[in-house]
Amino acid sequence: MAEVHSEQLLSEVAALPALPGVYRYFDAQGQLLYVGKARNLKKRVSSYFQKSHDGTRIGQMVSRIARMETTVVRSEAEALLLENNLIKTLQPRYNILFRDDKSYPYLKITGTRETWRTAGPGAAPAILFPRMAYYRGVVDRRHSYYGPYPSAWAVKEAITLLQKVFRLRTCEDTVFANRTRPCLLYQIKRCSGPCVDLISVEDYGRDVAAAEQFLRGETQAVLDELQARMMAHAEKLEFEQAAEIRNQMSALSRVLHQQAMDTASDRDVDILAVRVQGGRACVNLAMVRGGRHLGDRPYFPSHVDDATQIAADLEAGSPSAQAPDPLEQVHVRVLEAFIAQHYLGAALPHTLVTSHPVGKDLIEALSAQAGVRVHAVHQPREHRRAWLEMAEKNAEIALARLLAEEGSQQARTRALAEALGLPDDNLDELRIECFDISHTAGESTQASCVVFENHKMQNSQYRRYNIVGITPGDDYAAMRQVLLRRYGRIAEALRAEQGGEAPPASGAGDDTPVEVQADGAGAQPPRGPRMPDLVLIDGGKGQVGVAREVFQQLGLDLSLIVGVEKGEGRKVGLEELVFADGRPKVWLGHDSAALMLVAQIRDEAHRFAITGMRAQRARVRTGGSKLEDIPGVGPKKRARLLQRFGGVRGVAAASVEDLSSVDGISPELADTIYRALR
Repeated sequence: MAEVHSEQLLSEVAALPALPGVYRYFDAQGQLLYVGKARNLKKRVSSYFQKSHDGTRIGQMVSRIARMETTVVRSEAEALLLENNLIKTLQPRYNILFRDDKSYPYLKITGTRETWRTAGPGAAPAILFPRMAYYRGVVDRRHSYYGPYPSAWAVKEAITLLQKVFRLRTCEDTVFANRTRPCLLYQIKRCSGPCVDLISVEDYGRDVAAAEQFLRGETQAVLDELQARMMAHAEKLEFEQAAEIRNQMSALSRVLHQQAMDTASDRDVDILAVRVQGGRACVNLAMVRGGRHLGDRPYFPSHVDDATQIAADLEAGSPSAQAPDPLEQVHVRVLEAFIAQHYLGAALPHTLVTSHPVGKDLIEALSAQAGVRVHAVHQPREHRRAWLEMAEKNAEIALARLLAEEGSQQARTRALAEALGLPDDNLDELRIECFDISHTAGESTQASCVVFENHKMQNSQYRRYNIVGITPGDDYAAMRQVLLRRYGRIAEALRAEQGGEAPPASGAGDDTPVEVQADGAGAQPPRGPRMPDLVLIDGGKGQVGVAREVFQQLGLDLSLIVGVEKGEGRKVGLEELVFADGRPKVWLGHDSAALMLVAQIRDEAHRFAITGMRAQRARVRTGGSKLEDIPGVGPKKRARLLQRFGGVRGVAAASVEDLSSVDGISPELADTIYRALR
């Protein structure tokens, strides 16, 4: 790496101090490549130039470095703040970037610092009767602001709620000052009519104070105050006024009952959930203000693929790396980048509930900047757990929606073509076929073949094959049989076109699918003797070796065969690709878009094989209970389940929590039962 950099740059690296600071890399054209922070500038920056990064994205970045700038600071916390300020303002190529669009709306109550208690007798009516309104922009200290809210819709919902309960005005001051009769809002009991003196300044002021208490989450204090006022009117025989307050209390109680996600124990909380998949990421931010859940908002960072590869390469050899799971490290890094960029210079709640643990240095730096003590909670309980689960689900849905878009699908296809050296001139016609074997202890063995083409799964071309005449449980023999049946006829056709003869192969001409229905669509074999561009095998060296033998027997191209070998601990994201033509194994990266596409196709083949095997087994067996097929459920446990739920249907309808409440059923076994019966 040293030969591609100037002696001046290398001497600057060698002269760096062992102090905390921020470093910036530039290319020959002066474009900013990367901004990073370091506890020890000399050690961190030197690691880029002393290690070999050939063939990786960090290697591409380091090879482009022509100039470096550094800034020494007093502490790592200062380095963290400076780093993310520079990232937000300069937007370097290889950093994780979140778009700075956090101009959140607020609910504004005007003039509450000059209410009827402090304003003189000559004050303008607009000051004596504050209004509430939707607001977005720079705050004015003369008014009160509540929020922020995740969307304009959430603010308008809050305004409607306050209109129903406290009847505060929403009209502009010019309209308010020139009215001679009450508007429609007064007629439908959404306003108390201060414009025409239908409510006194004192009573209106009490409604404003109660509304502010409600927005701060002091709902019980509001109810107690309303009840005291109602009883006072009743004692004075002022039954109409008492009835009005009673109706107000009823409306407030209904609102509190409808807000199922509210709690009085938490005032201001932000819930942050992150999902990383297919080279893209989503951070879902949910907001709780005044004890009320106000909704959420998804954020999608750019440059995740490059930045996470850099992070993984830099920390791979570092003994300080705590999390062995690289995908977990990526989630944490994306979440920390969001927190650092999002809350710099912005309002910060007292509590952050996070889906992944974040560094203490980050929270302490933000606390020092905001002047308030901020707590980060990981693995929360009770209502916070419910909030986090909802945020995680919304992050998952938002990311799935993004990945489902046509552009993302094409990007994943192109990424796979580039990673495997496939032709990319016509990616719309890139065809991938994937095979998987499924059985239960050798019974009802079936093979599946699923097809990916035109950037999506083609379920009308799926095939299932009954595997017969093999030793039960012999997956290699099953794979050999399905490949011969699938490609034998194609090989014969290709030989005929070339004027040759196909080599003999047992069963090579039998490509008849088990059924012509694939997930509800009529399965039609592809027209013409076309081989796919890629044949995926769900398995490692053994399965790929069988596929190699079949293709050699049929005279087909071995470079088409790629095996998907599970990684250590069978963790998602650690899969390696095994090639039949002798190429070395390839790991695409835990957040690679190409690996995401491979995993999608592989999982679809597995799902299709499992469903076919279960259907075949159900047809073969008669009168047997599905509970008997579940590993770990013996006669005693089966009897307890049937007694508790009254039969197999009752067990199938039970939730995981209900199943785990049965004696002897662990949460893991309950989850297995739940999945098996659906």
